Amino acid sequence: MTHQIVVVTAGLSDPSSTRLLADLLAGAAGTALPEAEVTVIELRPLAHALTDHLLTGFATGELAEALAKVAAADGLIVVSPVFSASYSGLFKTFFDVLETGALDGTPVLIAATAGTARHSLVLEHALRPLFSYLHAVVVPTGVFAATDDFAGDALRRRVDRAAAELAALVAARPRTAKPDQFDRDLAAMGDFESLLNG
Repeated sequence: MTHQIVVVTAGLSDPSSTRLLADLLAGAAGTALPEAEVTVIELRPLAHALTDHLLTGFATGELAEALAKVAAADGLIVVSPVFSASYSGLFKTFFDVLETGALDGTPVLIAATAGTARHSLVLEHALRPLFSYLHAVVVPTGVFAATDDFAGDALRRRVDRAAAELAALVAARPRTAKPDQFDRDLAAMGDFESLLNG
C-alpha cells in the first residue's frame, strides 16, 4: 500500500525560497521512502478560502480538498517563512482550521526559511510546540534555511537526514484508518441511553 506524504508550504512570493525548500524536502522524502506518493499543497492560492472558512466555519473547494489530504496523510512536511520571529499567519491559519485530532500520531517534519540564520530557533520555539500541541509526532531533525544556505552542501545533508527520519517514522507507523470528526464527536457524546438519562 502506498504511503501518502503531504508537503504544506506557506511561501508568499513567486518564486519562493519556502517552496524551494519544500521541493528539496519532498524529493528527499520520495527518495527515502520510494513507495510514497508525495503531494505538495501551496497555501498562497488558498488565502481567500481560509479567510472565508474563519468567518463561516466551512471549507469549500480546493481548501476542503487540501484539509482532507492533510488529515489523511501518513506523514507531513511543513514549511513556513519566518514572520516576526515565528511562522506566518497564513501557515497558522491553515492549521487553525484543521479538524481537531486530524494530526494525532502523524509524523511531521518541520522546516522554515528566512533571510538570515538569526531566525533559526523558530523551529524550536514556534513550530515544534505547535505540532506537539496538535498531537503530531515531530521528527527530531528540523530544517532551517537562510538565503545563504541554498548555496552550500550543509543544507542538503540536513534535508536528507530529516527526510530519512520522517521515512522511518512513516514506515513504522501502523496503517489504521483515522476516524473523521463526526465519528469523534459521536464517540464523545456516549451512548443514546446515557444521553436520555442526562
